[in-house]
Amino acid sequence: MMSALNRKYRLAIALLCVVPISTGCFLGQDTRTVHEPIVPAVCEVLKASLTASHGELAQADESRLDTRRIQDAIDHCAKGKAVELSSSGNANAFLSGPLDLFGEVTLLIDRNTTLLASRNPRDYDTRPGACGTVDEKGGGCRALINVEGPNAAVEGDGVIDGRGQTKLIGQHETWWDLAEKARSGGKQNCFRLIVANNADNFTLYRITLRNSPNFHVVVSKTNGFTAWGVKIDTPANARNTDGIDPSGSKNVTITQSWIRDGDDNVAIKSGGAGPSTNISIVHNHFYYGHGMSIGSETFSGASKILVSDLTMDGTTSGIRIKSDVTRGGLVEGVTYENVCMRDIKRPIDISPFYEKNGTQSGNKIPVYRQINIRGVHDLTRGKVIMDSLDATHAGSIWLNGVEIDGIKPEDVEAQYGAFTLGPSSVNFVPGGPAVAVQKGSGATFAVPNCNGSFVPFPTI
Repeated sequence: MMSALNRKYRLAIALLCVVPISTGCFLGQDTRTVHEPIVPAVCEVLKASLTASHGELAQADESRLDTRRIQDAIDHCAKGKAVELSSSGNANAFLSGPLDLFGEVTLLIDRNTTLLASRNPRDYDTRPGACGTVDEKGGGCRALINVEGPNAAVEGDGVIDGRGQTKLIGQHETWWDLAEKARSGGKQNCFRLIVANNADNFTLYRITLRNSPNFHVVVSKTNGFTAWGVKIDTPANARNTDGIDPSGSKNVTITQSWIRDGDDNVAIKSGGAGPSTNISIVHNHFYYGHGMSIGSETFSGASKILVSDLTMDGTTSGIRIKSDVTRGGLVEGVTYENVCMRDIKRPIDISPFYEKNGTQSGNKIPVYRQINIRGVHDLTRGKVIMDSLDATHAGSIWLNGVEIDGIKPEDVEAQYGAFTLGPSSVNFVPGGPAVAVQKGSGATFAVPNCNGSFVPFPTI
């Protein structure tokens, strides 16, 4: 039972002064002291009546929605308590369309219990007939779990399965087929798994999220978000299935989690939802995906970000900042430390040319300043990109204790930037148009040997 969750190990992520750059010392992380979440008391236990195997239900059960009874339990749950979904004998699954999770309530999913997303696109429509199509508008689907208000949570050792690989009811395509179809034009209308807006102190704890049709988790306009012990497990070829995307939010911690998906493992965005700041991404493991990203929307500004104690194993990019002149802005005060990588195509991928097709125009200019990369080791050869748009918008990057095994001079691309190297070893030198390189001084950071750092994705 969930009451037996192991709470023995606690972590307090304390405030640290982490980047002594020439402009002074600044905080590069969540300003909260973040502890391991505690599962609240339960207001109501709902028992499963459906049986699923590998995310599949009997055809006759595909219309037996549990949406109403789950929503009723949430609506009547006392503040500070949890609605618990639990298996019952061989019955191990709930089937639902969109749910509204209001502030002060936790949705708790037990071990060996799965919340399955409905395959009926009509359940998600934001306008008649929109969800499950490719059109010019997009935005045609509600999320499976829609969070608003403070102190809500999704917790438990169970699974939320978006079933992106399954055919939509009444159609011959899967959700992921629609995403692929949209490559040639139009916008996919595929639902996201969890969307939290204005949801201060929202928490994800120990939950497994899999097979989302689109992004798994989007958190916007939120002060205080914790993802602790989360597993995200979706195939590498499932297009646009980002893991966790904080957007226009502050005081964010993502920790002790395992993420593999078909797009960014984590992407920090700062678009129309506002700036993103005071973000800690610490003690995590990423597998396939597009890496630890900032962008592509950065026009509202992203700052005070700490990425620490991270492994990336087989992502396409590793340390990644991406934007362009249609959506760019200032990204500053970002620290990456104690990062181990292997089998990465672009272990460092910092570019203002996200859509590099030569036809772009715009006035939202990407600028990347005070980017601090220290104590980083990639065990396999890969490409390094550290570009700025032009001399007027030149960036600044400090490399200190950074090595990429087997790297060659032709693997390094840089332009319009000021680079500080050292005092610890850096085994490549940026060179290119308007590139200035100086030797660094101050604290040393050892290149990690990464022995034992890479671990298998946990059994679910």
